[in-house]
Amino acid sequence: MKKLLIIEDDRIIASIYSKKFSVEGFNVEVATDGQTGLDRILAFRPDVVLLDLMLPKLNGLEILARVRAMPEFQKLPIIVFSNAYMTTVIDAAWQAGATTVLTKANTSPKKLTETIHELLGAAAAAAAPATVPMPAPTAMTVAAAGVPVAAVPHADDDFQAEQRRQFLASVPQFNQAIRDLHQTFLKTEDRTGKIAAAGELYRHIHALTGSAGLVGSDIIARISAAYEALLKEMHDKPGNINVSTTRTSTQTMFFISSLLEKAASLPPLGNFDPVVLAVDDEEISRRAVTLSVDKAGVRSVALDNGPAALLKARETHFDLIVLDVDMPGMNGFELCTKLRTQAEYKDTPVIFVTGLSDFQSRARSTLSGANDLIAKPFVFVELSVKVLSYLLKARLATQRAL
Repeated sequence: MKKLLIIEDDRIIASIYSKKFSVEGFNVEVATDGQTGLDRILAFRPDVVLLDLMLPKLNGLEILARVRAMPEFQKLPIIVFSNAYMTTVIDAAWQAGATTVLTKANTSPKKLTETIHELLGAAAAAAAPATVPMPAPTAMTVAAAGVPVAAVPHADDDFQAEQRRQFLASVPQFNQAIRDLHQTFLKTEDRTGKIAAAGELYRHIHALTGSAGLVGSDIIARISAAYEALLKEMHDKPGNINVSTTRTSTQTMFFISSLLEKAASLPPLGNFDPVVLAVDDEEISRRAVTLSVDKAGVRSVALDNGPAALLKARETHFDLIVLDVDMPGMNGFELCTKLRTQAEYKDTPVIFVTGLSDFQSRARSTLSGANDLIAKPFVFVELSVKVLSYLLKARLATQRAL
């Protein structure tokens, strides 16, 4: 019986996977904080570890570093669960010795099961005598090596369906909980209390990302993962709690809440491959915008002036447009007004990213047809969240119209 250690502070996710892999023939243990997880690696000596990076007491990166420093655990398969928006942390996890990295927002039970069995199969093959060339591991050779064979596909489907039923049953209570937490965050004036409120809301949204990804609610998982990263940024760097990020947080909270209210009827995201046009005459600002869009997992095209952007928009369809305001020749207001005269861009989301954040500029952005405005300098993940929110809303509106 192979040993699986799950190090995960979300007790619901940990319990779900513990039961699933116990049924599949694993000897499973769960640790809900990093220090306990490290202790159990030493005592339990698992054959594979499922490790969340965001843990209390000792984070996942610290666990990886300490484990890989021990010769007996240098080849231990460690599957890291992370947030796709936290690219720096993911890079650090690879460097610290993660065997593979999966994102909670898009990892199904089937994908996780396949990954675990592939790693155990590879480990079994590597441990076999090297005198005879070894064929690639199959279900038969893996079973002979003592590795539990992956469940048949319909078992994973049945498991996910049951978890989805439980998820939907818990949605009303959870939705109310996160709305209440967000109200606490908004109303708290004390700096220490506000940071704590952001942290508590982050923990709930972190749990939502994992749960929604597990049950296949991909639209909720996608925006929840982005919002989770924004809340983590606000909690870890309180200087980023400002009017703009708070406003974006509120907009996103309402969007997620509305998604949860209709979670049972949400269509799958399907083929979601939008393209964003970013227009800014300053190279550094343009790179910041495209990096933020990339973080959202969305393709972008960047241009440095209004006339070129107007021409490009006629040649190529864009699903969202991010504009600077203060540009020579044709400013952002003028460009937005011209775009709105084209039938193809009548309802396309437009976001201004500008150093002009006064009331008059906000009024002009609205009058020119823009949907939103973020003031420079901006938090990268804030723009990621805003871009993704508008793109998902547009996708849902299109699906309802079909």
